[in-house]
Amino acid sequence: MGRYKDTYDAWKQDPEGFWAEAAKEIDWFRPATKTLEFENGLSRWFVGAETNSCWNALDRHVKAGNGERTALIYDSAMLGRVKKFTYAELLDKVATFAGVLQSHGIKKGDRVLIYMPMVPQAAVAMLACARLGAIHSVVFGGFAPKELATRIDDATPKLIVSASCGLEPGRVIAYKPLLDKAIEMSAHKVSATIIFQREMEKATLVAGRDFDWKDEMDKAAAANARPACVPVAATDPLYVLYTSGTTGKPKGVVRDNGGHMVALKWSMKNVYDINSGDTFWAASDVGWVVGHSYIVYGPLLQGCTTILFEGKPVGTPDAGTYWRIIAEHGVKAMFTAPTAFRAIRKEDPKAEFVGKYDLSKFEVLYLAGERADPDTIQWAEKALSGRPVIDHWWQTESGWPMVANPMGIERLPVKYGSPTVPLPGYEIHVVDEACRQVGPNTTGAIVVKLPLPPGCLPTLWQNEEGFRESYLAEFPGYYKTADAGFMDEDGYLYVMSRTDDIINVAGHRLSTGAMEEVLAEHPDVAECAVIGIADAMKGQVPVGFLVLNAGVARSAGEIEQEAVQMIRERIGPVAAFKTALIVQRLPKTRSGKVLRGTMRKIADGEKWDTPATIDDPAVLGEIESVLKAGLGR
Repeated sequence: MGRYKDTYDAWKQDPEGFWAEAAKEIDWFRPATKTLEFENGLSRWFVGAETNSCWNALDRHVKAGNGERTALIYDSAMLGRVKKFTYAELLDKVATFAGVLQSHGIKKGDRVLIYMPMVPQAAVAMLACARLGAIHSVVFGGFAPKELATRIDDATPKLIVSASCGLEPGRVIAYKPLLDKAIEMSAHKVSATIIFQREMEKATLVAGRDFDWKDEMDKAAAANARPACVPVAATDPLYVLYTSGTTGKPKGVVRDNGGHMVALKWSMKNVYDINSGDTFWAASDVGWVVGHSYIVYGPLLQGCTTILFEGKPVGTPDAGTYWRIIAEHGVKAMFTAPTAFRAIRKEDPKAEFVGKYDLSKFEVLYLAGERADPDTIQWAEKALSGRPVIDHWWQTESGWPMVANPMGIERLPVKYGSPTVPLPGYEIHVVDEACRQVGPNTTGAIVVKLPLPPGCLPTLWQNEEGFRESYLAEFPGYYKTADAGFMDEDGYLYVMSRTDDIINVAGHRLSTGAMEEVLAEHPDVAECAVIGIADAMKGQVPVGFLVLNAGVARSAGEIEQEAVQMIRERIGPVAAFKTALIVQRLPKTRSGKVLRGTMRKIADGEKWDTPATIDDPAVLGEIESVLKAGLGR
């Protein structure tokens, strides 16, 4: 740890100086009077500074003579369509849509809710809001009306930008009826909506309230309405992004303008080793934080080419889609969720599709969003002929990686199961319930010492009390990540599970993540999940759910027994692991996280609701049936 250690130590010795230096990479209309203001647990970065996120993402590259560089590639595997936009072309569309928003009365500080599929118009709308200093709140396209209504009521947007429909393999999802229902259900009423009409499903527009995207763009272009970037305070919100709260009330994570840009720009080079002009692909969705940070803002701040992909890792049309995109667009580095690679592996266990494509420009694969089990990483390494496969760890709240292998500083040795080491900005400790630090290789709650660095959430939208209660109250002086794990003697962090996925078996605290790691090594298992279910004798006992690779013809009973034996051998009888159940698929959110909490409620016979973020609600019925048959409950 040579260069990494020097960089991390430099941050620790002078945190404010470190970030003030990083801030020189950003254009400021007015410099900061104070780098950090830290009071009562709250961090405000670059106080007094004025800037604009759209200026830094687009205008300054065009001004520097790079307008003809490709900024955005829209690749729709659903439509078999590719469209490229230069920086100059993207700026033109963003400035014009900012004119549209302005004609509807949108100004600095107003909220605009964006409910869009993965189309270029989604990124245009986000950047146009940033241009005007308006605050965007992107809600994942296709969210149920009730969930959309709660976000409308919390963010109180003046206007909603949406599309007539979204696409899923084999079906078209009409968005407009969902949006109409949400508007009807919400107490807060928006003054207007702007609807992007897609040719496969045209929406009926309500006269006086709904406006057609193309018509509005044509009007703004004819009037040459292209407003300049509005200066905003570095501490002003850029966006609000909702994450599910434990109370059912969504938590509006606020992201500021200044700290967010400084952190993302720093991360593009130092974490991902991406330079100006490189092609970077985050295979995610603009509805999630990854889409905000690494489809839209991060790559454009760095002057890169970014890819906006409409499709799935499998089925659009096959398990070779990711390799096609990497080859076709000369992708240097890709970032996706481990679940995407489990899906690819399930369909193509021998990675036969890889050989069909020229991946000569591809250097590194990054995984995040959930725990990357060693088996998935090793499979991907082998499929990619030994290219590095790098796990890293962060959250919606942090906005950028907290723990990573800093490829642009120094490539550290990979330890399977660990996202590697804390990045500058993050002093990470592992503590017990009494907030005492625990020793190496001892599992506890993962916490971050305050103050939080630039880019992290400064608060929750209109809910500072909720921010303190959710993140600061339980471990004084620290930010609670709600993840559990341990740090080894070399300072590598192992994130094993969410805190509530640590199960208590007859007084032994055990990580379900450690068990999943073992089960994933079974040659027939494509992916798996372990949950703790209530047990009268032991408090909780673990149950494993196994999804098999395509083409496995062995008996279910045999594979289940082998799985039980593997846990017994590797973790020991203390785990009391006696039940493994084969399922066709696991219930997941649209971003690929396994809904273990809902599975646990089903198993324990508790009342449960279908989570708003679920990809396919029918899976929960399948899980219920398997549990009834396998557990007799």
